[in-house]
Amino acid sequence: MEAIQVFDRPASRSFYTVAGRFLFVEAVDLRLAPLVEKLFAGWQLTPVSSPPRDAEIEIKFFGEEPSVEIRSEISSHLEQFEVAEAGRCYTFANGYFLQFDNSLLRLQQDLKVRADIWFKQTPKVVDAELARVTSFAVCAALRRFGLFDLHSAAVVKPESGAGVLIIGPSGSGKSTLTFQLATAGWPYLSDDEVLLNLHDGEVKARGFRSFFAMREVSCAGFKNVFEPSDVISAERVPEVVPRWLLFTSISGKNETQIIQLAQADTMIRLIRACPWATYDTTIAGVNLELLSRLARQAKAFDFAAGTDLLESTRATELLKKLNEH
Repeated sequence: MEAIQVFDRPASRSFYTVAGRFLFVEAVDLRLAPLVEKLFAGWQLTPVSSPPRDAEIEIKFFGEEPSVEIRSEISSHLEQFEVAEAGRCYTFANGYFLQFDNSLLRLQQDLKVRADIWFKQTPKVVDAELARVTSFAVCAALRRFGLFDLHSAAVVKPESGAGVLIIGPSGSGKSTLTFQLATAGWPYLSDDEVLLNLHDGEVKARGFRSFFAMREVSCAGFKNVFEPSDVISAERVPEVVPRWLLFTSISGKNETQIIQLAQADTMIRLIRACPWATYDTTIAGVNLELLSRLARQAKAFDFAAGTDLLESTRATELLKKLNEH
């Protein structure tokens, strides 16, 4: 996706839209501008040259440490807890701070949602922390407008058009399974992250990350990043109604095992895959209700992937058998 930007020194400014919501993104430091542009180009957001109304979400990047006044707002009396990747969250009345080693995010909501991001040292490339804190900012803002992020891949069963969410942490085989199905002609949304929303009483999923990232067997720890349209002919679809949930893991056994889950177990696993449904207390009730609807709407399975999935057609064969449950 090629972002449309208007540069006005010393800042770069971009507008995007997703599900009818407008985002305004500004990088104050020119060294950050191309990195921010590259990050947003990897997500399924639509760039616009000039939105027809004020943006509901503003995200601003600073290539410097926050001021003493900003840092003083983080005090010991604020409720706080640890988050993934050695982060710490500090909550206040209308938002929260999220602090990592090299960055600080302040998210607050008044008439609009505003996210400010500071860096102690400006990254020279798109590093993991820059990607992480930016994703946190975008997803936290979208949650306040009914779009809830889930660490999940998504494909579409060709014969029925039903959505299949492939849910699991990094290294659980989501991307590999998604790539195999897409190579076999299954339409896809994303290999890693989707946004969920409630529409006419049903939970719908839309893709968030546009590129695929697959770990090479011979290069442990390194991922091959590519645009799926460059290597497969399957169609990317904008949204789907999920009817099947696969909670993936790698078993190391010869044969893949598929076990249907009860609704209660499904809900527990959805919350585990979506921790901000409980962390983000401002919208926790709405988020948990959406996950509950999803657990009732879709059939869920524990999908323990075996080495048989190395066969190119095995994934398609296994998922076709889900109709038997």
